[in-house]
Amino acid sequence: MSTRSASLPFVSSDRVASKAVACGWRLDARRAMTLRPHVPSRLQITQGSAWVTLGLPHEGAGNESGDHVLQAGESLSVPAGARLVMEPWPLAGAGAAAVRFDWAAEAEAQPVERPGRFGREVVTPSRELAVALGQAGWAFARLLRGVLGYSEYLVAGRGRVLTRFESNPP
Repeated sequence: MSTRSASLPFVSSDRVASKAVACGWRLDARRAMTLRPHVPSRLQITQGSAWVTLGLPHEGAGNESGDHVLQAGESLSVPAGARLVMEPWPLAGAGAAAVRFDWAAEAEAQPVERPGRFGREVVTPSRELAVALGQAGWAFARLLRGVLGYSEYLVAGRGRVLTRFESNPP
């Protein structure tokens, strides 16, 4: 059985294990996938059934190890930093078939505060100016280092052109 690991908030496609299709993502039979979201996310099974294990202390429905069997239409909230392992689960009387699912970040419950006029017209430009000055200072330091390094090269005589009196005799 092969596994796949993704550390991004959203799953990226894999040519063997999962493919982007019209109704979400697909995980083929006899494959497993590991997901590690950085933001709270939701796994929604759209077709088939899947065996899912969460790598966090378990609370709620399921057994002590955090195992869940999700059928089509069921979903599971996955907290940020969790390690979710998923593979297709065989339906009654049939072998394991491909499972289709959707994976999305859950919307933050906190409303986003819009900055006031002072924040827009003073704080934001001052932060941008600080970043620009920092970049300019870093560029100046690199330029100074390059010039000093080049002067050492010239003083050492490696780049000096010899006059005809200083040249080696033929």
